[in-house]
Amino acid sequence: MNITEVRIFLTTQPGPTKAFASVTFDDAFVVKDLRVVDGKKGLFVSMPARKDKNGEYRDICHPINTDTRNLIHEAVIKKYQEEIA
Repeated sequence: MNITEVRIFLTTQPGPTKAFASVTFDDAFVVKDLRVVDGKKGLFVSMPARKDKNGEYRDICHPINTDTRNLIHEAVIKKYQEEIA
């Protein structure tokens, strides 16, 4: 699986969310609404989520293993840093 495109959409709203991202895999599948968040330990990528009936947020989709999570994280953060430079 290859990431073939990352799009970054910077936010102007105050708060920890710095941008939204869309990631395309193998020019065939896209995941939208990932968030670039400035957390206590630095930037991280949050998967798309929705609030359940108990008020908790649940990921709509997410990587199954650490290698894939790292692949997505590195690609999104790299593109984000290019956009703000």
